[in-house]
Amino acid sequence: MTNPSIVNFATPDLADAYPDAVRVCALPFQDFGGRTAFAGQIRTVVCYEDNQLVKQVIQQPGNGGILVVDGGGSPRRALLGDLNAALARDNGWSGLVINGVIRDAALIGDIDLGVKALGVTPLRSSKTGAGAIDVPVVFGDALFEPGDWLYCDRDGVLVAKAPLSLAAASE
Repeated sequence: MTNPSIVNFATPDLADAYPDAVRVCALPFQDFGGRTAFAGQIRTVVCYEDNQLVKQVIQQPGNGGILVVDGGGSPRRALLGDLNAALARDNGWSGLVINGVIRDAALIGDIDLGVKALGVTPLRSSKTGAGAIDVPVVFGDALFEPGDWLYCDRDGVLVAKAPLSLAAASE
């Protein structure tokens, strides 16, 4: 299958075509990356004000995937900055969806990577490595499970158990 991260799609079209197959994340994400539409398979990290596990995962080949980070919605400590955003891009990640905040927003905007987060802060994260990798997470009334598919654009974030036929959504 073609990597959905490089195919044109619109989440409203996917939601209309697959109303029973998608879950919608109901959080007020903002777009920060240089790419506003991105899709791919999910990996997850759970962490709170600490980005060591985020860095550990994005150092691995992304294969067009999306890292979903559940930071508990904390507005205090950034879970992504420009250096790690560039690392994610360089390792083949399509993007990150962060239930938390980032920093270096202006620089991240110049990186060809999808980045959705709740906002920004100038404070860096702690570095203890606390949290978990590749576990199911729930936020914004949506369940994100490793291996599921995520579709993101300016209209929102959709989760599906399997890749969606983008051709069917445009009919």
